[in-house]
Parts: sequence; structure tokens; C-alpha cells
Amino acid sequence: MTVFDDVAAVAKLDPALLDALRRAATQAADDGVAFSVNSGWRSPRYQDQLLREAIAEHGSEEAAARWVATADTSPHVSGDAVDIGPAAATAWLSENGADHGLCQTYRNEPWHYELRPDAVDDGCPPPYADPTHDPRMQE
Repeated sequence: MTVFDDVAAVAKLDPALLDALRRAATQAADDGVAFSVNSGWRSPRYQDQLLREAIAEHGSEEAAARWVATADTSPHVSGDAVDIGPAAATAWLSENGADHGLCQTYRNEPWHYELRPDAVDDGCPPPYADPTHDPRMQE
């Protein structure tokens, strides 16, 4: 799906995030780069399912937490995060995302972007190593 599709995963994103994504995608298209939304807004139920799957894959809640947040802490559930692909799009965002306030949040997830309005003037803050280093993820 694209940032222009009228589906829940896109439409339920925070309006400011969605606006920034659409502006960035339009500029990227001028550079021959297309954005795909691999994951946007998620229901709490779906987030819980992803967490259960990650626990099964990684062997523990602690290991899974490096990749999947709880429904209570996930910025996807609140509509404040989006996973973008393909690699050309994330490379474009690495170079140009701050101009739109779009910043990579986690080093281990180069596809995960959140809105940081101050980045337009100040650049993106350094990404956390993974979600376990993000104070917002602590319950």
C-alpha cells in the first residue's frame, strides 16, 4: 500500500505524520523513488498477535522486545509510527526525511519512522539501538 491509500493502516495514522509522509513521498517520487507502507496504524489486537509471534520466534518476551512493542506502548497502535519500504525509500528518507520531520527511531529497524517536527530545523536525533533502549517502551 502507499501513503495515499485510504485504508485503516494509513488513514488512522496521526494526521501530522501522514501529511509529512505524503509530502516526502511526493518529493521522493520526483527523484524516482516510491514509498510503500509495510505497516502503519495497528489495532491493539494485531499488535498483541505480532508480539506473541515474536516471542515464539525469539524465545522470550525480553528478546522479542527488541523488535515488537506491547499494544500499550507501540507507536503503531497510537498511529505515531510507520514502517516504510523498499530499501530505496528508506535510503531516500535517511538522506531527506529530516526535511519533513521524519526520523528513523531504531538502528535495528531502518524501515521504522516517526514524526519529529524539530528535525526540520535541528536534524533527527540519534536513533535508539532498538526499542528496549527507548524510554517510551518501558511499562
